[in-house]
Amino acid sequence: MILIQYLSWHFFDMPKNILRAWKNFLWFTLNYFSVPMLITSFFSHWHKYYYPYGRAWDLWRYFEAFVFNTFSRIIGVILRTLLIITGIILEIAVILIGAAILIVWLLLPFLLLAGLWLGFKYVF
Repeated sequence: MILIQYLSWHFFDMPKNILRAWKNFLWFTLNYFSVPMLITSFFSHWHKYYYPYGRAWDLWRYFEAFVFNTFSRIIGVILRTLLIITGIILEIAVILIGAAILIVWLLLPFLLLAGLWLGFKYVF
């Protein structure tokens, strides 16, 4: 009876918990780096820093505002690209680590039995 409960816990209950925790880690990593929001606001100004063009016709003010706003957008694109790449790399790492944890957890009883068998084989 205890063996059946253990096998049910090890192969059914705990993998559900591991998958739930894995899903939470994936969700956290995606939202920590705000990847969906960074993609939707990819070409926006960095931290909404911009110069208004003004109402009066002033060529120098238009040029100054255009250059500053262009650089603000370029900085935004560069930094958003770095953050998106970092978020995706960490998301892939979480996927690989979670898969490794799940596989090792499922193989753990077999590894234990193989280790005991090899241990007794070399002793006797």
